[in-house]
Amino acid sequence: MTNSPILVGRGPTRVMALSGWFVDAAGWGCFQDLINTEQQSWAFLNYRGYGDRKDIDGPYTNAQIAADVLEVADRLEWDDFALVGHSLGGKAIQRVYADAPRRVTALIGISPIHASAFPFDDEGWKLFEDAADSEENRYTIIDYTTGNRNSATWINKIVAYSLSCSTPEAFGAYLTAWGKEDFLADLPQDDHPPVHAIVGSHDPAVGEEYVRSSWMNTFSDSTLDVIADGGHYAMWEAPVALLTSIEKALAR
Repeated sequence: MTNSPILVGRGPTRVMALSGWFVDAAGWGCFQDLINTEQQSWAFLNYRGYGDRKDIDGPYTNAQIAADVLEVADRLEWDDFALVGHSLGGKAIQRVYADAPRRVTALIGISPIHASAFPFDDEGWKLFEDAADSEENRYTIIDYTTGNRNSATWINKIVAYSLSCSTPEAFGAYLTAWGKEDFLADLPQDDHPPVHAIVGSHDPAVGEEYVRSSWMNTFSDSTLDVIADGGHYAMWEAPVALLTSIEKALAR
């Protein structure tokens, strides 16, 4: 049941990266090709039920994601590391921090879900819940969270990728993980490492308003960048701007 992350770079700054709900460790577009491999070492991890771990059963929870991250860090002999997480991954990195706070050198969330439950209404929950078995729902979600402005060809490619890179069982269960789990009370209350959030200006769901009222309310001295040409998937929509923001945060 070994977790074999995608490793990029050989530099001294170590980064664990967790993907969003729709993709696996390989689903970061051209972002991985832009990393400064002399200065940084990145490990992109697959969740259980995703990528080369599609045959690995759950539990499909934030706690299990965190346990798997720490197992990989131990195997890589990374005593400490920065955490970068997109959407679902943005929530999961907070669980890692809650479980091993002294090992975390930075928290960087890309359109990050907060450690508390996401404020779904009934209609929204139904849309996302049925997406496990519905290509149409997946298309609607991606289109909406990127501002209803991007190419249908691109959206369809992301839908197809999401269907191929994860099992319906895992995909459905991780909705509960990021949508309903609440471990806010488990986050350390004392000094925390540098915390940075990045959102796209065209994301109406996990955009600036949501992140300021949740993530930045919890981490009161955190910083925020808003990517003008991005929606929920900045690694595809604006990869250079995303990388620039992350590098600035890592340099702190």
